[in-house]
Amino acid sequence: MAPPPPSTLSLTERVKKLAQTLQFAWFLGHLTLLLSVFRYLFSYITFNFYSRWAQISYRLAFVAAAATYGIVVYKAYKARLNTGAKQQSALMLAADENVQYLLMALIWLYSRQIPLALLPFTVYSIFHVATYTRTNIIPTFQPPKSAPSGGTPSSPNSSKPSSSQSPLANSIGKFVKEYYDASMTLVALLEIGLWFRVLLSAFTFTKGSWVLLVIYSVFLRARYAQSQFVQGAFVQAIARMDSQVQNQSMPPAVRQGWDTVKGLGRKGVEATDLRRYLSGSNQQGTKKPQ
Repeated sequence: MAPPPPSTLSLTERVKKLAQTLQFAWFLGHLTLLLSVFRYLFSYITFNFYSRWAQISYRLAFVAAAATYGIVVYKAYKARLNTGAKQQSALMLAADENVQYLLMALIWLYSRQIPLALLPFTVYSIFHVATYTRTNIIPTFQPPKSAPSGGTPSSPNSSKPSSSQSPLANSIGKFVKEYYDASMTLVALLEIGLWFRVLLSAFTFTKGSWVLLVIYSVFLRARYAQSQFVQGAFVQAIARMDSQVQNQSMPPAVRQGWDTVKGLGRKGVEATDLRRYLSGSNQQGTKKPQ
């Protein structure tokens, strides 16, 4: 993430310089997503799911999501051009988590409303808005103050001036650090729960639901391969199901059926492992969703 404008500039110049960056547009996209979700939530809790404002808020949230992930993908592409790096193949590009979320945002945008689909994007946006506010917005309006060079209690031998962050920035930093892992686990559970929600739509033969189920299954499989949080969520869910199924009161047919489902699941995971189709020399670590 780009640093905030230098504190030597005036406030007007700092704000202008900040607003001219592509990163600021990325921040506005995440902020728009949050505001849209909150507006949609108001319609949802008042049972106006398909009111005009509810539909606008729902669609705008995914437009904002697509814009933010599109910016990240564009910046990565531009960075590779500037460094002269070899462009990724279509398969390598599809393995990029930000590309996956960009595509899913577009798919949700043009699909029927499923409120649960908003929540994973919302959690990501909360942390992105918080982080950008801490590292860029607050320092722009309230530049860190430099401490005297004579030393501080925390660094008595320091010969360089140190800067002190705003208390609000420190609080945001603590919040992000403390709740990040738990929130990513929540995202994983939401994405798994969303798969069952789409499956339910498929069982009721909702228009386009089977196509959506296939697409989202591919997405969730990719998330499983790339996210330790998704893997952990699956492990917890399977362990819980195992404990329930192994109960003596459970009919043997149910236990056998569960074992069959697990076996098919393992085979499916192995058969759809993209790493088997990517050459070892071209494999690169994917970036976390931004």
